[in-house]
Amino acid sequence: MNRIEKCFNELNKRGEKALVCFLTSGDPDFATTVKLVEEIAKSGADIVELGIPFSDPLADGPSIQSSSFRALQAGATVRGVLDNVKSIRERCDVPIVLMTYYNPIQKYGLARFAEDAARSGADGVIMTDLPAEEAADWKTAADAVGIATVFLLAPTSTKDRIELAAKMGSGFMYCVSRTGVTGARNEAPVELKELVGTIKLVTDLPVVVGFGISSPEHVKYVTQIADGAVVGSALVNIIADSADPGDPVANTGKFVRSLKEGAVGRE
Repeated sequence: MNRIEKCFNELNKRGEKALVCFLTSGDPDFATTVKLVEEIAKSGADIVELGIPFSDPLADGPSIQSSSFRALQAGATVRGVLDNVKSIRERCDVPIVLMTYYNPIQKYGLARFAEDAARSGADGVIMTDLPAEEAADWKTAADAVGIATVFLLAPTSTKDRIELAAKMGSGFMYCVSRTGVTGARNEAPVELKELVGTIKLVTDLPVVVGFGISSPEHVKYVTQIADGAVVGSALVNIIADSADPGDPVANTGKFVRSLKEGAVGRE
């Protein structure tokens, strides 16, 4: 049983839902990323999505684009992110899912990346622009080393695409609550119930919802429907706003503690 599966099993036993938190590896630097992951894991993050910085992040909103740019300016590379995961593993055991685009992984080498990711201690990979229809080569490489492949599904996904993603996916299913780019929003999504229900008809994998979730209220709403909520842009904004003169680690931990209250149903 890998860390992701173990995490969801333990949450189910406690009657809780997963809080999945996104950070960009290397923003503001790799050493701070290690501290941030350790802090948010202590503060209630059940799974960490660690973004690999990319120069052309089309699916990301302004906050994560800026975060990716800062990391690249600081010298972040794919190899550096994998070393970052290894450093995190020396300090905490939280499940880590790498979030990336296909292009940098293709350049790195699919099999090589899967092997190095597993060796570093990563548990899964999300490639935001790799649909299940085109993922056979990656899936083969990932399965060979026990790396989960998580696919994105949107309200616009067809039934056939949902079924294929469910068949090929592992770890969990990632449901995009709104089409378009990511970003914190002031309103919780309203079109989720039907999509999550459709996904659950074809798979026993947990379903998490992301893209635009930015408050404990959003987390509570989403986790009444799904098995977990993903918070990304709102966290990245706190890190950016706290970098100078504040404390990004302490401020991020405080925010995650408030988010986790929504996932466990406390008022």
